[in-house]
Parts: sequence; structure tokens; C-alpha cells
Amino acid sequence: MSYEPPTPPADLPTNVIDTLNDYSLEQLRRVARYADELAEYREREARLAEADEEDELNERSDELPDDVPSKATLTIKEINDNRYYYWQWRDGDRIKSKYKSPVNSDE
Repeated sequence: MSYEPPTPPADLPTNVIDTLNDYSLEQLRRVARYADELAEYREREARLAEADEEDELNERSDELPDDVPSKATLTIKEINDNRYYYWQWRDGDRIKSKYKSPVNSDE
């Protein structure tokens, strides 16, 4: 690990850099956690939007529960250092989820 402060990305606005430089270690950790969660949320949103655009006439997977729509996608969520599969789909303006199973550690 370097003893020099990190170089911010060139495309990061100066006001964001200045604000982050004024934050305490605890605030920076919270911002980092939030930024990671926000990025995951937006990736999930993009995947769900893409799935909405696909033809809804796709064959229904045998492993898909009856109460989960065929447009649902399989997502991995990490909870308390454990990884789980969830079915996720859009229902109007909401994202719905249904637990599937734990992620096999052999995968």
C-alpha cells in the first residue's frame, strides 16, 4: 500500500473530490458502502429493464416458481457475508424479489 494519497479519477468533479477530502474516515466508509450499493442497484435496474424489453413469450423455466413471472431474472445478493440467489422482476414502479436458494460455494 502506498503512503501517498490516492489520485482521484480525472472525470470526477472537483466539488466531489473536495467534499470527500473533508470527510472523516467513518464518513468515507459509509459513502463507499452507499456508492457500491447504488452501483449494484443501478446494474440490477438495467438488467431488469433489459429483461422487460425481451419477448414475454419466452419459455417458462421449469425451476421458476408459479408466483414468479417469466420475465424475472436471477440475481445474487450478499447478506451477512453469505450469498443467495433471488428471482427479481419489475412490477410497475417497484422491484420485487423472491428467495431461490443459497449460492453453492463450488460455483
